[in-house]
Amino acid sequence: MAGLDWLSARPIAHRGLHDASAGVIENTASAFAAAIAGNYGIETDLQISADGEAMVHHDDALGRLTEGHSRLADMTAAAIKAAPFKATADRIQTLGELCDQIAGRATLVLELKSRFDGDVRLVQRVSDVLNSYAGPVAVMSFDPALIEAARAIAPGLPRGIVAERRYAHHEWDRMPAAAKRRLAHLLHMHRTRPHFIAYAVQDLPSPAPVLARMLFGLPLLTWTVRSEADRKTAARWADQIIFEGWRP
Repeated sequence: MAGLDWLSARPIAHRGLHDASAGVIENTASAFAAAIAGNYGIETDLQISADGEAMVHHDDALGRLTEGHSRLADMTAAAIKAAPFKATADRIQTLGELCDQIAGRATLVLELKSRFDGDVRLVQRVSDVLNSYAGPVAVMSFDPALIEAARAIAPGLPRGIVAERRYAHHEWDRMPAAAKRRLAHLLHMHRTRPHFIAYAVQDLPSPAPVLARMLFGLPLLTWTVRSEADRKTAARWADQIIFEGWRP
């Protein structure tokens, strides 16, 4: 897709510019305000609620950062918004509220979270909300099915695929090795047709993202950059960083 220079123009703060030691918690209005003040882009996560709302939260269940323990997919948007954080007065936002807060002042990169179960309601809701948003925004996901759905539902919305080479984290334990290889090597690209790639910095260089960048001109973001050593790797192989716990 032409005209994606804005996507790589500024470093992108992973889950906003958060600092738990200062009471600024990830994926909250305070973290997003800090990113805007620092002139950074913003990466954040979206989960689907039981009533089909796009909610700004990384985990698929309450408990790590908030009171409660329920799965967001089993809760209404109102119930999710009512759940207090443990260490901030902020509350979980809807995508619409996030858009109202950012108001085009920073690039938004929205990661669509998935349970790899074929549920694409989140894509439709994100598309509906972004129809009235004028700021620079892109969506991405680990799940090719969601990006394929984004291609069909909102073909003009910039879309990317998030990937890594190893998929060693326990959250991937149930995924067959063959499926992990397909994801690592971006073998879905004939279906998803991503406009950009977001690949793990510890896995660069890897053939698939490097070739996608060199041969097809796809912008390559890399995550999660946490040190000067990571930044040096990113500077060699990628177009921009998604960073956390360290400022470029």
